[in-house]
Amino acid sequence: MNGNIYHNRKAQWVAYVAVFVLLALVPTVFDNPFTLNQLARYSVFALLAVSVSLIWGFGGILSLGQGIAFGLASYGMGMTMQMQFQNPEYDPIPSFMLTNELETLPLLWEPFLSTPVGLILTILVPTGFFVIFGILMFQARVAGVFVAIMTLAMLAAWYSMAYDMQPFTAGFNGISPPLPLQIFGGEVDPYSPLAYWICVGVLATLTLATKALLHTKFGLIVQAIRDDAERARFLGYNVAYYQVVVFAISGFLAAWAGLCWVMIVQYVSPTSMEIAFSISMVVWAAVGGRASLLGAIIGAFMVNGIQSYLGDELQQVWMLILGAIFIGVVLFLPRGIAGLLELILSKVPFGRGPSGAQWSAETGTEEKAS
Repeated sequence: MNGNIYHNRKAQWVAYVAVFVLLALVPTVFDNPFTLNQLARYSVFALLAVSVSLIWGFGGILSLGQGIAFGLASYGMGMTMQMQFQNPEYDPIPSFMLTNELETLPLLWEPFLSTPVGLILTILVPTGFFVIFGILMFQARVAGVFVAIMTLAMLAAWYSMAYDMQPFTAGFNGISPPLPLQIFGGEVDPYSPLAYWICVGVLATLTLATKALLHTKFGLIVQAIRDDAERARFLGYNVAYYQVVVFAISGFLAAWAGLCWVMIVQYVSPTSMEIAFSISMVVWAAVGGRASLLGAIIGAFMVNGIQSYLGDELQQVWMLILGAIFIGVVLFLPRGIAGLLELILSKVPFGRGPSGAQWSAETGTEEKAS
């Protein structure tokens, strides 16, 4: 029996690199600023789908709270960019704070006067929160649907705080930094090829790093826990430790998505923590294939591309359409687009050499065909 090229690691790496090279070449073909900004947004959504694929598809943990890390990082980036506009000596307080009768800059905002510190906190705070939240859940052996419920409840709590703490977050109006991100002596125009390349570069780097991690012993143990946590526990593995780590990594990925998002839209509001948005991330991963990082990326681009063309005309019923797509995938393509591709490639002869040897994707060696 011939092998399936879908499972060949070398072929997988070639496919990943090829996709990212094609994405990097987009500005050489499409020079429309609006198109580049839109595709940069899709890249951010793709990174969110990758974070869901990691925690759900490979970790077996259905988290509906990826919007927490995304939202916290979005606010961190918004605060960083806003403070770049403020003068620390003569005008240190943003206008929305003055409107809300604040006379001094809140202590929470002061670290963001420094751009490097602000960028570090933008990633560090959401990741740290996911570590703490993960320890509380997984040390207590919370599993299954209860994880989804707890992450959803925590997301709702953060949304309420961002909405209600108007003097500090500008409430529903959100924070709109007047200027693009200033870094390394220049600025990042959100509609420029540079902004697009930054988003694609972050997506490519983190996706490839995540894929490499999944091919290590750590990744194999995480997938073993996904398949049978009790058996892994009986074999002596600290299941909670691995669950906390993979949960934190997924938050780290979502945090980078939040950083890039505010860089290209120059706006952040409580909508970044809306429940519907976090559920959409799960749909993107499911459509593309939750057990494939590249499939999740394709799902995010495809679903959001469809929404861009149909959203204006079917705005009121788009969420119903999205729900129908998710139900259709669950019923007819439970492994998503990646699963369909795997099925198609299984029909393609692959791996049998002239000596009758067959390539083994699991061992990375050639074995005699049985």
